[in-house]
Amino acid sequence: MIKKIFIAAGIIAGLAACSKKFYLRVTAPAIERTGGTVFYKTVAAWKWAARDSLAVQEILAGNIPSFFKKFVAVGSSIKDSLGNTHEAVFFVSPDYIAIGTDEDWARIPLTPMAAQKIADSFHCFLPTRKMVDLIYQQSVIKLEPVPMYAFRDSSVTMWQHHLIVEGQRKGRSGLIAGIKKDLVISGKVSRDPRSGREAIYGWHQLNGKPIQPLYTGHINWWVDYSHGARLIYEKIKVDGREMHYTDVLKHPLYQKLLCDEDWCDFYKYPY
Repeated sequence: MIKKIFIAAGIIAGLAACSKKFYLRVTAPAIERTGGTVFYKTVAAWKWAARDSLAVQEILAGNIPSFFKKFVAVGSSIKDSLGNTHEAVFFVSPDYIAIGTDEDWARIPLTPMAAQKIADSFHCFLPTRKMVDLIYQQSVIKLEPVPMYAFRDSSVTMWQHHLIVEGQRKGRSGLIAGIKKDLVISGKVSRDPRSGREAIYGWHQLNGKPIQPLYTGHINWWVDYSHGARLIYEKIKVDGREMHYTDVLKHPLYQKLLCDEDWCDFYKYPY
């Protein structure tokens, strides 16, 4: 059993390693840029809507650290009913959406509306639950989650949590995971009897188990320090050919490469 797991992991790692890299085509603004420290000082007492608005404005203007633009290949592999193997490679941001310069940047939790607007503008989408698991498994930096309990939705707590994670990271670079609950796309959102839901999942512990199961209990404007939005490039390589992620999720077989839910038909959040 262990041998099979290692073989499967090797196949997936090989898929990712053999794939072309993807770079987010974003030009940094020519004017003086706002660093992460200044951003959080500015929004320290702001509510979610104002903070979201400034974050979207800054990010769409290109005010993001350069390392964030270099997406990382992640592989997925399944077998069909005949035992044939099907493979996919998708490209993910190495970290969660962040604002600032290379010298002074900070992760910024966002509502799904803001995250989706950014994703659409950059020809990206938000991950599914299965993709979050694959990203964690193939990440090179896995950190122990650090829960915080006071003023969870305040900008100050978001800033403090970013600093804590940076202390854990210790300058290491590469695909990082285990530091946030992901905003995800999920069929549970459109099927929840309550309108205006968001789906979150993840925050994996070092044993590989997520603290947060797939959950749609929050209203879509709720965002706290533990939330993060990771971007996925919209084009997926499936069995060697490029497909749009919505076409993959609509395909009765290929959808299993990206989605492990009963319904894989929620593609993006409205905004």
